Amino acid sequence: MPRRLGIVEPVFANICVHKRMHRFTLRSKRKVDVQWRLFALVHNIGKIHVFGALP
Repeated sequence: MPRRLGIVEPVFANICVHKRMHRFTLRSKRKVDVQWRLFALVHNIGKIHVFGALP
């Protein structure tokens, strides 16, 4: 649990607070899955932008 708090929870907090995704706006599992993947992609691109690509 302590390890999860440092790895997973900040991702959800960033997506909820900074990206303002408090609920999914689409219906059907397929569309929700696509919407979640887009938010995860935006989150990862933001991390690469701030911290730089790995060498």
